[in-house]
Amino acid sequence: MPSHLSADRPAAQPPGRGPVDALISQTRRLKGEVDAARRDSPADAADPRERWRRALYDLALHQLDDLDGHLAQLRDDPLPVPAPAPHDALLSRVGSAEWDLLTDEVRWSGELYRILGRDPAAAPLTLDELPSLVFEEDRPRLTAMVTDCLVDARPIDGEFRVVRPDDGVRTVHMMGEPVLGADGSTASMWAVLRDVSELRRCRRAVSETRDSLRHQRHAAARTEHRFAVELQEAVLPTWHGPLRFPQAGPGTLDLAAAHLPSAHARIGGDWYDALELSDGTTLLSVGDLTGHGVGAASGMAMLLGAVRGMAMTGTAPGPLLACLNRLLDTTAQPALGSAVCLHYRPGTRSLLWAQAGHPAPLLFRGGTGRALDAPDGVLLGAVSGASYGQAEETLDAGDVLLLHTDGLVPGHAGATAAHRLLELAPRFATARTAQDCVRAVTEEFGERERDDAACVLVARITP
Repeated sequence: MPSHLSADRPAAQPPGRGPVDALISQTRRLKGEVDAARRDSPADAADPRERWRRALYDLALHQLDDLDGHLAQLRDDPLPVPAPAPHDALLSRVGSAEWDLLTDEVRWSGELYRILGRDPAAAPLTLDELPSLVFEEDRPRLTAMVTDCLVDARPIDGEFRVVRPDDGVRTVHMMGEPVLGADGSTASMWAVLRDVSELRRCRRAVSETRDSLRHQRHAAARTEHRFAVELQEAVLPTWHGPLRFPQAGPGTLDLAAAHLPSAHARIGGDWYDALELSDGTTLLSVGDLTGHGVGAASGMAMLLGAVRGMAMTGTAPGPLLACLNRLLDTTAQPALGSAVCLHYRPGTRSLLWAQAGHPAPLLFRGGTGRALDAPDGVLLGAVSGASYGQAEETLDAGDVLLLHTDGLVPGHAGATAAHRLLELAPRFATARTAQDCVRAVTEEFGERERDDAACVLVARITP
């Protein structure tokens, strides 16, 4: 702590000084604590956050020094202000002046001479001479303030920059009022001038480092978002039209899908996939992993890779979801997910499926639709060692299966979302392709703003 802050005070105090002395002691104790914290902060830190903290420490010290000086002035004398210690660059300086318009007498405090860099032996400047010290572009402001005070009796409250003889530039805040004579005219004007250069510097430093930190955060967020988008685009199948697997025979699938982004450009963990397996069956899967950004996108890529790998080994939907649950249970970052996996055998048009806390597939047939009865299955990552039931369904030529993630119908979830989707049954009945069905979904729900991204996958059983 600077030595002048701990100087002993006289034991005897005039009446009324006790409360002010107590405030001065508290202020100086707090200054010491802030100064100690400031010393621990690196002065040349490369991290904008550290520079921001350093600037805030400087600003806090300046404000506390200013408060200390004003309290000392309140206790000791309302006009003279003790000169600040030379080594304390943050200590505010306050000077005073009075211009007597009747006698042309001008009185300046000693501190005002120091603020303006004037020789104390020189005569103080008149109101007409004062603008000569001020930056040319700031002179109209000073002249207007003084004129309004003298002519219209308005208080002065404003700032201007002064150029000292040593070429130093200081920012001065001036507050003053007119003193009216017996006839109501302005007899004199007094003012308090405060050197706020260091205060403005500290505030600029705080603002600049805050802006730099904000820019850095925005740049990092943009980079993370771009990476998440690229990861998502690299993993999800790119289907710009119907996808027909190159297999002959009845019951083949006409597939189409869409990914509907969030209105807030948040990348989630939604996925859709279709994979033709070596035994002639087709794997369909749709899922969602909690979270947003790179973490959710990378987690989605991990789960989707696991789904494809296990499906290629012939793992059935129920055991496959159990494996996904164990996988999430062992990850370093806890997460929850939902998924639905289906095995479709084209020769018999049979469907074997399982779900993990996910909306059931919707089956459209003959102009109507219904949700498939879901087997048991909890969210992925919710319960260690969970098992997942399976259900079977026989499909007909022309049937349409719709798989989706939560958030497809903005403002609706669960049964209400399914009901809204089932209302598309008449349009699906006249659709010629799976892509037509996806287009009907996106026309109905895709253009609305949604909080989270969503996926839709449509499979149409061809004759």
